[in-house]
Amino acid sequence: AQEAALRSHCGAARAAYNWAVGWVEASWWQRRAEESYGVPESELTDWRPWSLPSLRKAFNAAKHTDPRFAAWWEENSKEAYNTGLANAAAAFDNYAKSKNGKRSGKRMGAPRFKSKRKARLSCRFTTGTIRLEAAGRHVTLPRLGAIRTHEPTAKLLARVQAGTARILSATVRHERGRWFASFQVEAKRDLERVARPDTVVGIDLGVKALAVMADSAGEIRTVTNPGHYDRARKQLRRASRTVSRRQGPDRRTGQKPSRRWEKANAARNRVHHRVANLREDALHKLTTAVAAEYGTVVIEDLNVAGMLRNRRLARRIADAGFGEIRRQLDYKTRQRHATRIVVADRWYPSSKTCSGCGAVRAKLPLHVRIYECDACGLVIDRDDNAALNLAALAAAAATGTGVAGDQDTAPAVSKPRGADRKTRATRPRRKAEAGRAGGATLPHQRQEEARDRTQAEALTLW
Repeated sequence: AQEAALRSHCGAARAAYNWAVGWVEASWWQRRAEESYGVPESELTDWRPWSLPSLRKAFNAAKHTDPRFAAWWEENSKEAYNTGLANAAAAFDNYAKSKNGKRSGKRMGAPRFKSKRKARLSCRFTTGTIRLEAAGRHVTLPRLGAIRTHEPTAKLLARVQAGTARILSATVRHERGRWFASFQVEAKRDLERVARPDTVVGIDLGVKALAVMADSAGEIRTVTNPGHYDRARKQLRRASRTVSRRQGPDRRTGQKPSRRWEKANAARNRVHHRVANLREDALHKLTTAVAAEYGTVVIEDLNVAGMLRNRRLARRIADAGFGEIRRQLDYKTRQRHATRIVVADRWYPSSKTCSGCGAVRAKLPLHVRIYECDACGLVIDRDDNAALNLAALAAAAATGTGVAGDQDTAPAVSKPRGADRKTRATRPRRKAEAGRAGGATLPHQRQEEARDRTQAEALTLW
C-alpha cells in the first residue's frame, strides 16, 4: 500500500508536468495558427506565462474540471503536483535563457512530455509534516504517513534534536529497484583541516590505472582501476541470456511480459545495481581520501563525452567514472575542507610535456606507455609524467611556469604542426570552397540551411 501511494505521488508529479507543458505550448501553436491566417500582431493570443505562481494558479483552476485530474487529484498531496509544476517552470526558464544566450553549455530545446514508461519516479515535499520519528527507524511525510527506513536515521535525528540541523525539504525517488528519501538540510558544519595543507597533488585519470597521484614532495601513488563492470560481465551475459529466452514485452503487438521474464529481468537488474553501488562506493572512498589529505588538488578538464565516442574504450571509460570523480572532488574540497582545487585547461599537454625539462613532444600515441624525452633523456612512465606536470601546474599560477622539474625557468615548448589542438577551427574544405565559388550547395549544406530556417521560424519567447 505504501509503495502504491509513492508511485501515485510520483505519477501525479509527472501528470502535472505534462499538463503545464501542454498548457503553455497551446498558446504558442495558437499564435502560430493565427499568424498563418494573417492576424495582426496586436490581436494575437497572449503568451501564457510559465512562472511557478502562474502555473500553480492555472492548475488549481483546471484540476476540478479537467477530466485528467478531476476524479483522482485529491488522493495525493499538493506537493506532488507542485513538484511537476516547479520542474516545468524550471524547464521553460532554462529553454528561454539558452535561446537568448544567457545560459552556458549545450543548447537546450523546448520542454517535452514525460513518458510514463521512461520517466524517473520522483516527488519532492517542501511543506507539511516532514520529520524523523524518535525511534530512529521511520520517516513521516505528508499524506504518506510514517514509512519505515532500511537505514537508521539516528545520526540526522540527533543533529535535528540538538538544534544543529534543520530539515528544509524531502525528496522521494525510485532508483535501482529501491525507494530513497533524501533530505535537504541546513546544518552547522565546521570545516575540517586537511592532513597536509601545504602539499599539492596532481591527479592523472586513466583506464589502466584509475588515478595516478603525484604530490609536490615527489611521492607518486597509483590507484588501480577496480573494473567492477568487467568483473560482472560473465554474470551479466548469463542473466541476459536467461532474459532473452523468456516471453518479454512487445509494444508493437501489445504483448505483456510473462512472470518468468519479469523475474529474470529483475535478477539481471540486481547485477547492474550491484555494479553501480560498488563503483559509487569506490569513487567516494577515493575522493574523500584525497580531499582530506592535500591542501591543493589539480585535476584535468577532460572531455568525457567526446572520449565516450571511442568505441574501443567507451566501456572502460564509462566504468571508471571520470566525470563523477571531478564532481565529487569539487564539492568535497570546497564544502568540507575549504581547500584549493585547480582545473587544468583541456588543451594542456600534461602527457606530452617532459616533467624534467619542459619540452613538449609533437605526438604521443595512446599505446606508448613510456615517455622518453629527446631533450634531456628522461625515461618515465607516461601517467607518472602527466601527474607530475599537473602537480607543478598549481605553482605555475604563481611562477608563470608549469614544469615539474624546474619551476624557475620557462619550459622549452616546441609546437610543430598538429601538436596542439586537433579540433577543426574552420569549415571543411569542400564546404568552404563551395561557399567561395558561389555554386550549387552540397546536400549537407541544404540540410543545415533548412534547419536554420526552421529555427528562425520558431516561436519567439521574448
